[in-house]
Amino acid sequence: MIPLAKPEMGEEEIALVADTIRSGWITQGPRVAEFEAAFAAKVGAAHAVATSNCTTALHLSLLAAGIGPGDEVVVSPHSFIASANAILHAGARPVFADIKAETLNMDPRLAEAAVTPRTRAILAIHQVGRPAELEELGAICARHKLALIEDAACAAGSTYRGRPIGGNAHSPLVCFSFHPRKIVSTGDGGMITTGDEALAQKLRLLRQHGMSVNDRQRHQSRTVMAETYPILGFNYRLTDVQAAIGLAQLRRLDGMIGRRREIAARYDAAFAGSARLMPFAEPADCRWNQQTYLVRLTGTTGAARDGFMQGLLDEGIASRRGIMSIHREPCYVERFGPQSFPVSEQASDQCVCLPLYTQMTDADIESVIAVVRRHAARL
Repeated sequence: MIPLAKPEMGEEEIALVADTIRSGWITQGPRVAEFEAAFAAKVGAAHAVATSNCTTALHLSLLAAGIGPGDEVVVSPHSFIASANAILHAGARPVFADIKAETLNMDPRLAEAAVTPRTRAILAIHQVGRPAELEELGAICARHKLALIEDAACAAGSTYRGRPIGGNAHSPLVCFSFHPRKIVSTGDGGMITTGDEALAQKLRLLRQHGMSVNDRQRHQSRTVMAETYPILGFNYRLTDVQAAIGLAQLRRLDGMIGRRREIAARYDAAFAGSARLMPFAEPADCRWNQQTYLVRLTGTTGAARDGFMQGLLDEGIASRRGIMSIHREPCYVERFGPQSFPVSEQASDQCVCLPLYTQMTDADIESVIAVVRRHAARL
């Protein structure tokens, strides 16, 4: 079986985890602070705040931006459900704006059309690590006095117009994921980058119960310290064990992205000119990290796509359906009623995620290409 994804873990992760366990600090301690500093430096941010996962990072970012009950947030329907769920968890309403077929990212023109007097923010999603049109979305937010928040769950290592995603060039809050399918993985985990010191301080309070003095500060103090709880917070902390893994992963990020781009380029070349397989073209102003390789099965339905995937699985090749259309999920239909976003729906029904991970051998890659082409020809 060739799996869809496989996290790259090795001896460096094992050594750092062992060292962390021996240190006696295993949660929200010096390793977390070290990981935050290293991540901020990597993406060019002033501050980085680690969280338990990207969903909690999004939740905290929305709260820190002042989003709450009665507010609306414009967001793409074409994403993992957590993107919209975080808006609901903040008490606000997600208002969907359809995507562009060629990028799978939110169409800025439709995003602006979705703005109402209740809109307080746009949540820009860098789908599968492919940067959204931040310049255009930022201009919309400036015109309407809205916050721009980035869901960069998959985008560690991607660049937009020569700048790393996460450097806060276009928005003050950027959220990342370290789930096992992400390039940098800590098992699970998240990070928020910001250039605003006041926002960073608020996020640190919110992630740890609203605690005014954290455990590390108390430990380092030579006088007795008693914390207070000035705001209502959450338990959204990252552990030092996870941070140790993240540090090792971060040191190899450039190499991992380089290898993923090599594999993606081989897929692109193999599928170019196919009547049924349409790779996606990287825009000139972006550099994708190739967190996920997507190919579109042109002219097919969801049922035909599923049959294609079953054919791959029968020959030992794992795959996954394209990105979901959130508005079609039962919990959203029940809450908001039927909605139609045809570009997202067609992409969800026609796109397939293919295996992509750094440990793939040449034989693995050629096997995937051969099986995909054979089953595409039968559509």
